[in-house]
Amino acid sequence: MTGMTEPWAYLNGRVLPLCEAKVAVFDAGFVQGVTVAEQLRTFGGKLFRLDSHLARLRHSLEVVGVDAGVPLEEIGRIAVDITERNHALLAPGDDLGLTIFVTPGPYAAMAPVEATGEHARPTVCVHTRPIAFRLWADKYERGESVAISTVRQVPEDCWPPELKCRSRMHYYLADREVARRFPGSRAILLHHDGTVCEATTANVLAYFPDEGLVSPPHEHILPGISVAVAKELAGRLGIPFGERALRPDDLASAAELLLTSTSPCALPITRFEGRPVGDGQPGPIHARLLRAWSDMVGVDIAAQAKAFRDRAA
Repeated sequence: MTGMTEPWAYLNGRVLPLCEAKVAVFDAGFVQGVTVAEQLRTFGGKLFRLDSHLARLRHSLEVVGVDAGVPLEEIGRIAVDITERNHALLAPGDDLGLTIFVTPGPYAAMAPVEATGEHARPTVCVHTRPIAFRLWADKYERGESVAISTVRQVPEDCWPPELKCRSRMHYYLADREVARRFPGSRAILLHHDGTVCEATTANVLAYFPDEGLVSPPHEHILPGISVAVAKELAGRLGIPFGERALRPDDLASAAELLLTSTSPCALPITRFEGRPVGDGQPGPIHARLLRAWSDMVGVDIAAQAKAFRDRAA
């Protein structure tokens, strides 16, 4: 791991070297994909919006009916401790991504008897990684390419959109399908009614000069922490922000399109279905949002990613 030696992790009550944090192959998180997870990042070594992530984690656990066996406040303290330990091992100027995940623990049909019944416990893990700036450092300047996938979002009667979990086979299939048609592109998934939901691992925003920034309705999407930050910053900047159903034609006619997600924060979309968005360059709304975001966290977000790219070159 670049710049790091012997990072630490938390697993089921123990702080241990990350290389020793191992989850059993009979864990329900592997067998059935029953894993509730939160992804956070740091700015200058400090976790961003930890309370918001913990609140969403609490709701996800309630949806799946899993008791982590550890109070959420304690998980928050563990997250801060692991972050402080591991940030000290980073190269100067780098930051961390932090993962919290919880599974129901052993899957009874596959686990040994001694791991089931009254001995069964949920799996709770907290670990970090250096942020993979290399994956998007260039995209602040050249933008992201996206396309609509034929793979649809999971219907609400399967699980609610606000559930933050790792059961994301449809994301994987959607990205593969889109990349075959438009190499290098990411997928945008539609609701069963044909309206836009979200990209794989990111929320989508469209900007229209006569309307402002528009998000798909919250009841159809994961309540992203980053899209909430974008709404907050838009308010400070005097940029109208609303919600309504968006169709692919709306995305095609937007002046700007953006993706919001935890680590990159906000990326411009410059190509949609193989065609330029606007003039094909990152637009002024994205620039204003990213500048305001950088000011808020005290880190030049794009410059940090580019600096890491340049050091790695």
